[in-house]
This record gives sequence, structure tokens and C-alpha cells, in this order.
Amino acid sequence: MTDIKKGLAGVVVDYTAVSKVNPETNSLLYRGYPVQELAATQTFEAVAYLLWHGELPTDAALAELRATEREHRALPDDVKAAIDLVPVGAHPMDEVRTAVSLIGARDLAGLGSVMDAGGTAEENLERSIRLFAVLPAIVAYGQRRRRGEELVAPRDDLDYAANFLWMTFGEEADDVVVDAFNRSMILYAEHSFNASTFTARVITSTLSDLYSAVVGAIGALKGPLHGGANEAVLHIFDEIGSADNVVAWLDDALASKRKIMGFGHRVYKRGDSRVPTMKAALDTLVEHYDKPEVAALYDALESEFVERKGIYPNLDYPSGPAYNLIGFDTLTFTPLFVAARVTGWTAHIMEQAASNALIRPLSEYNGEDERHIEGCVPDAAVVEAAERPAEAE
Repeated sequence: MTDIKKGLAGVVVDYTAVSKVNPETNSLLYRGYPVQELAATQTFEAVAYLLWHGELPTDAALAELRATEREHRALPDDVKAAIDLVPVGAHPMDEVRTAVSLIGARDLAGLGSVMDAGGTAEENLERSIRLFAVLPAIVAYGQRRRRGEELVAPRDDLDYAANFLWMTFGEEADDVVVDAFNRSMILYAEHSFNASTFTARVITSTLSDLYSAVVGAIGALKGPLHGGANEAVLHIFDEIGSADNVVAWLDDALASKRKIMGFGHRVYKRGDSRVPTMKAALDTLVEHYDKPEVAALYDALESEFVERKGIYPNLDYPSGPAYNLIGFDTLTFTPLFVAARVTGWTAHIMEQAASNALIRPLSEYNGEDERHIEGCVPDAAVVEAAERPAEAE
């Protein structure tokens, strides 16, 4: 009997030097660095450089990356026009997927064949930086157009996180808000062979192009069991309303066997190592916006759920209310995840391309035994092949 690993649980399919969870310290490591240390000390641009190159940048290298990123921040007219064709009632992940697909089609136009689209390591790094640079404009414009607001042009005097908030809200954010947002982007940047990253690597393994791999990853991230979970956390908060309602709400939810999003993680057995850093950022936002009721609801639900189920929060639990306090619409949360995770995706895409093997797993068939259409004469070539001796293993 074949041992089926549903969901590939526990299956090790390849090596990676991009990230790992250290079971001894329960820390998520980016290229060896604990993510909480990176979030406390680095800008998102520096962490992007680390994921792509394997080392933190020198001052000169960081300045060069920042200069290149700022050159590509503006939303191209044709990409804006494509986003405008997406129904306003569609999920914003559909806007992001459409925009990235168009950017890829435009960038790869004129290549002789699909064999030329994969790109060199240098070309793929350039493509990665351009996507990293323009995604904030895509996400920001998506939120603004759903609110009936105009596009806000980027500013080249602001760092990545501050400019992202500027393009979204049309005003400069306070330092405490920029810092919390920067930390969230670092925490979401990478997480080994998660569903969307593995999707990107599978697509890359066919020698397809970087943009196709990212579009596939966006599709995987849209699901509520992956990136969409941060949206679900806010829906839960909205349902509960206040800390006073937690016990009654949770009684009903557990009785109806609802899945409580924002808790549990397949990789972490002792709690998500990213949560304390994001919870600290949330606490600063609660104080900044004077919203103690948010912290009260957060703490009450966490305490009650952990006591009853012994399952701890994951990163989506603190990030949802944090993004809400900053002013992002709930539907924008998963596109924010894309803007962060594109750094990890592209690092994995380049790693896969550098040491490629087509990812093609097997399956165990459990359907009908072989059967035939009445009166159909078997193909002679098929019969001949079936009668040949099996090749030696």
C-alpha cells in the first residue's frame, strides 16, 4: 500500500538556502538571520536585498537598490488602464494578478519563443526589483479606486514603506505607523516552501518565465487557507464586536465546528515565531490611534481560544487588526501580502532556475479498473507496447 502524503505534509522535495524554521529556537531565519532581528533593525529594502543576494547589503549596495527601486515606482499607464477594466466589485487580488500578467507580457514582448522567456540570472534579478518597486502602486491604486479616489503619484524622497503609505492615503504617515508597516512587510516577506512559493517553483521548473511564476503564486495566495487568512481575521473581529462578546461567539463557533482563522500553523508547533514582533507593532498602533478596545478584543479571543484548544495565533492574527488601524481596507490585506512576499517568491524562483529539475510528482490511482468501449478494436501499437518486456530498473 502506497504511503500517501496528503498535502505533501512532511515531504522534503528540495534544498533551499533562502529560509528555514529553526526548531531549536522556534525562529524563522532569512538566510540565517532571525526574522525578529531583521524586523527590529532593517528596512524592507535591505531585507529584499538579503533574500536575493544571500547577504545584507553594504551602504553602497543598499543605495544602489533604493535608486533602482525608486526609478520603477510609478504605475505605467497601460497597467492602470488594465486595472480599471477589472470590475470594482472583483477581489483586489484579481487586479494584482492582472497587473503582474500585463507587466510580464509587456516586458517579454518581442522574444523569439517561450524558450527565451526564462531569462538569465541577471535579467531575473532586474525583473524582481521592478516588480518589488511597482507592486505598492498597484495595491495602493486598487484601494483608492474602490473608494472613488484618484491615483497618487510616488515620491522619490521617501523610503519604500513610507512611500507605500503615501500612495495609498495621499498623506505622509507618522513614523510609528511607517515602522509598524515596515516590520509587517519584513515578517511576510518569506516562509520557505509554503503553498504559493511552491507553486512558483513548480512553474519555474518547467522553464517558464518569472512573471508566470509570480502570477501563479498570486493565485495560490488568494486562498483563505493561505494569504486570505488575514482578511478572515478582520471579519471575525467584526463579527465579535467587542471583548465582552468573545465567550458567547466562541461557544457558537466551536459548536458549529467553524475554522477559526488566525490560529495554528502547519510548521510551528510552539507558536508562530513572528507573532511577538507583529503583536508589539500592533501595540504601538493601538497606543498611537488610542484604540484600547482593539487590544482588549485581541487579547480576549487569544486567551479564550488558547485555553480551550491549545492552539496559538499565527502572523495573520496580529497583522489583520494592525492593517485595519493603519487604514487599509480588509480586502487590501492579501494584496499587501503579495507586495511583501514577492521578494521571497522571486528569491525562490531564481534559486529554482539555478539548479533546476522539473517538479513532477506521482499519484496513486484509485479510480475504475481498465475497461473498454463495446465494439472498440484495440490499437495495434498499444497492444504491441503492452506485450514488450518491461525495461530493467
